[in-house]
Amino acid sequence: LSWVRERNAESVAELTGGPRFEALRTEIREVLDSTERIPYVTRRGDYRYNFWRDREHPRGVWRRTTLDEYRKDQPDWEILLDVDALAREEDENWVWDGAQCLRPQDQGAPYRRALISLSRGGADAAVMREFDIERREFITGGFQLPEAKSSVDWIDADHLYVATDFGPGTLTTSGYPRTVRLWRRGTPLAEAELVYEGKPDDISVYAYHDDTDGFERDFVGRSLEFYRSERYLRSGKQLRRVEVPDDAITGVRREWLLIELRGDWAPAGLTYPAGSLLVADFEEFMARGPARTALRVLFTPDERSSLASYRWTRHHLILAVMRDVVSHLSVLTPADDWHATPLTGTPSLCTASAWGTDSRTDDEYFLDVDGFLTPSTLEIGTIGEGTAVPLKQAPSFFDASGLAVRQHFAVSKDGTRIPYFVVGPDSAPPPGGWPTLLYGYGGFEISLQPGYRGALGRAWLTRGGCYASANLRGGAEYGPGWHTATLKHNRHLVYEDFAAVARDLVSRGITTPARLGAQGGSNGGLLMGVMLTHYPELFGALAAAVPLMDMLRYHLLLAGASWMAEYGDPDDPADREHLLRFSPYHQLWADRRYPPTLLTTSTRDDRVHPGHARKLVARMREYGLPVTYYENIEGGHGGAADNEQAAFMSALAYEFLWRHLAG
Repeated sequence: LSWVRERNAESVAELTGGPRFEALRTEIREVLDSTERIPYVTRRGDYRYNFWRDREHPRGVWRRTTLDEYRKDQPDWEILLDVDALAREEDENWVWDGAQCLRPQDQGAPYRRALISLSRGGADAAVMREFDIERREFITGGFQLPEAKSSVDWIDADHLYVATDFGPGTLTTSGYPRTVRLWRRGTPLAEAELVYEGKPDDISVYAYHDDTDGFERDFVGRSLEFYRSERYLRSGKQLRRVEVPDDAITGVRREWLLIELRGDWAPAGLTYPAGSLLVADFEEFMARGPARTALRVLFTPDERSSLASYRWTRHHLILAVMRDVVSHLSVLTPADDWHATPLTGTPSLCTASAWGTDSRTDDEYFLDVDGFLTPSTLEIGTIGEGTAVPLKQAPSFFDASGLAVRQHFAVSKDGTRIPYFVVGPDSAPPPGGWPTLLYGYGGFEISLQPGYRGALGRAWLTRGGCYASANLRGGAEYGPGWHTATLKHNRHLVYEDFAAVARDLVSRGITTPARLGAQGGSNGGLLMGVMLTHYPELFGALAAAVPLMDMLRYHLLLAGASWMAEYGDPDDPADREHLLRFSPYHQLWADRRYPPTLLTTSTRDDRVHPGHARKLVARMREYGLPVTYYENIEGGHGGAADNEQAAFMSALAYEFLWRHLAG
């Protein structure tokens, strides 16, 4: 930590002294603190709940209001918990980690109980306390859990499912709970009844209670690997497995079982392709098994389309499909034989999402639409009662006149077309191109769709920069195959895709290698490390946040073992060989030229160990290579615990990039 403080002092002295840094930090902070942002809400009974941060509430407030109030420009919010006040009172750096509310048994009755999670400094590990919503206070003698990576779920007012650290032998090698127990109010946590136990090399176990009236059920399960799990229906002491492929994603809602396939499946001789969404009657499926149950296909992918999401209202299912990474929404109705009808049109090169506000009671839904240059619009509607109407409009944080969004396709080394978006001036590039920032992730089935980013607009676009977002393999932009193509020994495809996009930007005259920067975090930070060590000639600067860098030891650090299904097992000689080929820490050489690099992380990151970034920086310094380092004390894997820290970290990265890419 002394070494960290020395590096931080050097970086602050290097990057924060000029007027541009202060302007960047101020403009970004204004976006983050703006009271004109849309306060997205969760519906619980008669109230809409929201967690909110701004300049006056840096740690945030948990609050609620009615729908009638929410429709107003300035709703009257009822504050339930002030996290800043709590942090001062308890002299603790609390960061909000969410609330789970107990649904009242009587329809229309107010919600009274919540399990509130608070983390120290933004870490994944959190404490849990029971909270009285109406009295706005924590309940003395109520349910409480010490700091751990826990999961909990209400069964009823006096019983919880709890998966947490119960002491030696109760965690997996990934650091998550290995046992789940039933905890009765008024009894010690240590006496909670064992419900289910996984194996030491599983990722985690879980349990939850479905409290849908008339369809009350309990489920337990184990995550074998990041993409494989087993789910069981719990009836008393008996567990009955839901017989779907262990890499499938399942959901049970009322009488329906939804099955999203990651791989091909042929339960009765007929093959359903990966990426399909199937539906079956749940009770029939459990009684007869998959081979003798009627399965209906709700969605089948093609070479340009994939399933982005599916969300229930009371009587309908809303599907979001990506076609070349652009959203399209439709509604399916069981009573109408699951016939699909369009929900709404989507503006060009934008993202649309829709979800039921309370799928137990009615068909009300929210619709949210935004794009790189299009601030979010939140609409409200009821399926079957006409189109949705505007409810909230996010402000424009930057002047988008003269800017345009385009989609291009680069050709990767193996001939695969890789889509990417470019946001920049609506004019021909000048000689030498624009300073361009290329962003990527490429892993864990995470898709990068268009979205409005006010801070990016202010800090980069309106200052003359161009921005590109790459849809690399490893994500889910074209379904499960887009992701599985890059697992383990094929990881090199992610990096070849990103390099292909970088070259395509140059070949189109948008930029030059000297003016092209790249940025990514977490798995995207690893991507930056590979660009640094394997493709240094393509970039003028790189910025990596909370990155993985030592791929021979990542499985021994914090949650790293849970990612071996993605990268491989360093203890397996065959996997170790391919990991060594792209591990940035092991592919750095003293006699090679590298672009200036900024690495940032958080001391409180208990997901990706800060040691990854520290070690790479130490080696780069040893070799005399151009590197800048900043480690935020708080923030967890998100890198910042409040808006002030977030604005500082963001301004640090933009200042670094401008210095090296402006020409």
